[in-house]
Amino acid sequence: MRRCARCISAVAPRRAGIEVLTVDDLHAHYGRAHILQGVSFALAAGEVLVLLGRNGAGKTTTMKSLIGLLRPSAGRIVFAGRNGASQDITALEPHRIARLGLGYVPEERRIFPDLTVMENLEVGRRDPSDGRAAWTPERLFALFPNLAALRARPGGRISGGEQQMLTIARTLMGNPRLLLLDEPSEGLAPVVVEQMVAVITTLKAEGVTVLLAEQNFHFARRVGDRAAILETGRIVWRGTMANLLADDEARAAHLQV
Repeated sequence: MRRCARCISAVAPRRAGIEVLTVDDLHAHYGRAHILQGVSFALAAGEVLVLLGRNGAGKTTTMKSLIGLLRPSAGRIVFAGRNGASQDITALEPHRIARLGLGYVPEERRIFPDLTVMENLEVGRRDPSDGRAAWTPERLFALFPNLAALRARPGGRISGGEQQMLTIARTLMGNPRLLLLDEPSEGLAPVVVEQMVAVITTLKAEGVTVLLAEQNFHFARRVGDRAAILETGRIVWRGTMANLLADDEARAAHLQV
């Protein structure tokens, strides 16, 4: 496996603030296949960390391990949930992790096609218990103007880009403290990708912490504070997004197809 000489050592200082998520030496398997091989990283409150890497690098497996859809075979995941208290969530079931304030937007979107846009939003409703202003349909329609005119339309009768917006909006209705976004720009028209950039920028301004798994570096560079590059289940580079933009060797070694 090709690695640049500076990749592993390019560790950026963590942002000041409370750590919302700490992942320590995470391993995960699909059957006998060892997918994640010692993944470690942390997120501070209000930052956007981007997990970058080619297809098959382990980005989605990391996301599924964090939300409990895949039980890690080793390692530890600690999450500071709605009350701010850190808790080991490594062995918890997905619904318990979600109730603690971790929201997951899967790559497959998984909206309810027979429910209207408004009904999809109501399915995700959970009031915050930490004093933050709640996400409401009205706030979300301001964030996603395309959905406002579609509130009575079934989810299965809106475009792919609108479904992606609806999936994110439905997850935000749960008022998560940390939002996991898995490949949100995949398959979207450029104009919708621009809307996604604006959405994530707004969420960051609202204090939502975001872990973004992406293959599209041009999208990721516009929203990320820090980056970690995954390759064959290992983090091979980490640092600020500014440092990654300046590191031609790392991008050529680990991101170019």
